[in-house]
Amino acid sequence: MKASVTARRMARHQQRMRGSSKLNLVSLMDIFTILVFFLLVNSSDVEILQTDKNIKLPESVAEQKPDQTLVVKVNGTDLLVGGRMLAKVEDIISRDETEIRELKDELKYQIERRPEMTDLEKERGRAVTIMGDKAVPYQLLKKVMYTCAANEFRHISLAVSQLPADDPQIPEQMPELDLAAKGLGG
Repeated sequence: MKASVTARRMARHQQRMRGSSKLNLVSLMDIFTILVFFLLVNSSDVEILQTDKNIKLPESVAEQKPDQTLVVKVNGTDLLVGGRMLAKVEDIISRDETEIRELKDELKYQIERRPEMTDLEKERGRAVTIMGDKAVPYQLLKKVMYTCAANEFRHISLAVSQLPADDPQIPEQMPELDLAAKGLGG
């Protein structure tokens, strides 16, 4: 009895499958090549701070990149350090104290975790970055900075969103702040 066309096709297929299977490395190498180029192109030296959706940073044309430091976040409702909520903004503002107790305790804890200081830290103070919403009252920001400075965190950086230097929103000449006239300069 003659085999049908379907039976012959199935027999040929089974003979092909009995042989050893081969791995097609060309496709795999193509994928890895594309992946390498993608990673090279998209890797950069830009440091991005983890931002909070509730914080809208002020804008600046500063070129200096931020260092990895302790980050204190202040949004419209909360004061956070390391993602942990320390206090409510309204409670801090309502107090007459110049130092924020909760922040002071957290900074002391951070010092206990890393008590040794480098020579630069001894000279400048420990580094801290403050990410404050641009709508946060200066009174609150001043309390946060005072608390940091009073607790060995004197090297204070304020986080901003960087604008390109050729942005049309930036005036040609930024107004200079006369610190000497206000008694703040050296």
